[in-house]
Amino acid sequence: MLVGMGTVFVFLTLLVATTTLMSRIALRLRPAQAPAPTRFVQSAGTHEEDIAVISAAIAAHRAAHRARSRGPEKR
Repeated sequence: MLVGMGTVFVFLTLLVATTTLMSRIALRLRPAQAPAPTRFVQSAGTHEEDIAVISAAIAAHRAAHRARSRGPEKR
């Protein structure tokens, strides 16, 4: 039993040491971070055609959903 516990202890110690070493190496090899943008670019706004396309897609989705939720019509 003591040999098994010793084996697990050695394995976990090596695992922690290896992970720490890999972390340090990764931090050294990491490229420098790009500076954060200082100005925000504003978009030109929403075009009327885009609004029309989105509205048509929503209407089509709602119509299809209503037709599915009603189920087969009874006569």
